[in-house]
Amino acid sequence: MLTLALLAGGVYTVVAFVQRSETLVSERCTADVGTQHAALATDQAVYASLITAVAVRRSLPPRAASIALATAMQESKLRNIGHGDSAGPDSRGLFQQRPSQGWGTKAQVMDPYYATNAFYDALVKIPGYESLEITDAAQRVQRSAFPHAYTQHEVMGRSFASALSGQTPEAVQCILRAPQESGAPDIVETELVQAYGALAIVTEGEVLVVRASGSHAWSVAQWAVANAKQLAVTQVDVAGRSWLRQDQAGWQVSDAADGQVRITVAPAGTGN
Repeated sequence: MLTLALLAGGVYTVVAFVQRSETLVSERCTADVGTQHAALATDQAVYASLITAVAVRRSLPPRAASIALATAMQESKLRNIGHGDSAGPDSRGLFQQRPSQGWGTKAQVMDPYYATNAFYDALVKIPGYESLEITDAAQRVQRSAFPHAYTQHEVMGRSFASALSGQTPEAVQCILRAPQESGAPDIVETELVQAYGALAIVTEGEVLVVRASGSHAWSVAQWAVANAKQLAVTQVDVAGRSWLRQDQAGWQVSDAADGQVRITVAPAGTGN
């Protein structure tokens, strides 16, 4: 009986230690591109991945995503805000677009996909936007009362745009606690298709297999990492590298096959 009590006590101690360790984890997502380092909260990373995925879907250059990310960070802190400010009381959404200035209805500008496409629609009408300074391009779209404010977000914009567009492989890393609920491959697929458009996808249990290669594969893979918290993603495999949520050590060398991205979600019963 004493042995069983000691064993039970030991198990309790290990579980309690793991639980305490989990609460100490500071959840965040980072992008390291060359010497540039940028960090976002996990909810901000979700919107950064959405904005960049829409650029990829539209075959826009990473520079377009850089401009959009810097703009959204300045306007809304990369969050889908349902209110405006003193400069625009009817402003809404990721880009604080104003229905009164023709950006769409309140419901439309609160739709992150609509808002992002509306921003790009305006951006691509600017001749030579790709060669403009980020702050200049952003200002020509937004007509902000604070035109130089976008500059402070350039490093973040460039870093996450390069990583999430797949131009810089294995650059996005998210430090996360263990998932509290199981994942749903069908929900992951829905979110992926909404972001990227039609994709060749098959489901194998808790694994979503996306047929993709090159920069497109790395874009999808790093999108999955950026969305790992809300979608209960536990592992991403692509082109000889794997991201394991539990390791918190970034991308590791693996036997992941080329030509596909494997996105694994937490199995049923997780958190019960």
